[in-house]
Amino acid sequence: MEIEDLEQLRVVLETRTTLWGLRLQGLDLTGPEGAALLQRRCAGLVVLGGLLTVDLEHHLRVSGATIFPADPAAPVDPYRARLYTPAELYAGLLERGYATTPDATAYAWSREASLANDAFVTLLRSIHDHSMTDALNELLDGRGVVGVMGGHAVQRGTQEYADAALLGMAIAASGRVVLTGGGPGAMEAGNLGGICRTEVELEAALTDLAAVPSFRPSIDDWARSAWQVRERVAGDRLATTPADVTSVGVPTWFYGHEPPNLFASLIAKFFSNALREDLLINRCTDGIVVLPGAAGTVQEIFQAVTPLYYAPDDVRLPPLVLVGREQWTRTVPVWPALEALAAGRRMAGAVHLVDTTAEAADLLLRPAGAQR
Repeated sequence: MEIEDLEQLRVVLETRTTLWGLRLQGLDLTGPEGAALLQRRCAGLVVLGGLLTVDLEHHLRVSGATIFPADPAAPVDPYRARLYTPAELYAGLLERGYATTPDATAYAWSREASLANDAFVTLLRSIHDHSMTDALNELLDGRGVVGVMGGHAVQRGTQEYADAALLGMAIAASGRVVLTGGGPGAMEAGNLGGICRTEVELEAALTDLAAVPSFRPSIDDWARSAWQVRERVAGDRLATTPADVTSVGVPTWFYGHEPPNLFASLIAKFFSNALREDLLINRCTDGIVVLPGAAGTVQEIFQAVTPLYYAPDDVRLPPLVLVGREQWTRTVPVWPALEALAAGRRMAGAVHLVDTTAEAADLLLRPAGAQR
């Protein structure tokens, strides 16, 4: 049983006679909850990071608990039990610039050659990604989720960017969560649409963002312009309760040279790209829209196709919608391969090729049972 906040721990301490099997994740135990633990037998208890007094740490060890230590040198808390907010990852942006933010320092830590074969650092990164996985699954449990995949090269101020944002807004308006890879370009546009409530609000945001089309050459200018739009458009809506979350980004420090966008309500950021890609695809319960992109987007297409191809007959197949006939039949001819794989299989009814994001939204968001 994972205990992720002090209120949950207080209830457990009042109702359970044994602490065996409990996992205390990233808790501050320097207060009354820790004092209560000093009075209990702690065999079988696992403490994952957090804050301990010297007396409590000694008591836990001698009474049979297991303690996983934190690393003060690590720029992230590997035991955190919640997703990131954009403000957390970009803390210090306005005052000191992107290079000093937690996001940038975590990327530098992930690339540090001296740590590449450090078993403890590897363990911490793995625990961090497990924590992200757990938090993401808890957040999305029971929610309808639509993925918006597409390239990072789509620039603000273009029709492609605006179309992706309108798609995100339509998905969120339907009550579903917009899930993207969390980066710039089409991903940013999808997350932006997910937090805008009206077309007027979205149009103003698109106009302001167009002044800084890309994160190249300056992440600082790109992120600061997004920060200003975010504050005006969403404000506190970006850190609301799980039921109110409309837009989630799932980026990775593996591609840390591409910064996360600031328009997701919450962000699940991973060190492992393989784990991140798998979660990103598998959490899209209500379908995936694939906008034009390059190698990374093609990888996501075939990751999404594999479970459709092998799905048993009693499993519902969520739609996979590719947008852009020229893109997917000629520029990057993925569609002929999908047609060949789908021939004679149920998968043929789940994969679609359309010309516009409006068509994609109509196909994905029509009432259940109305899919062609």
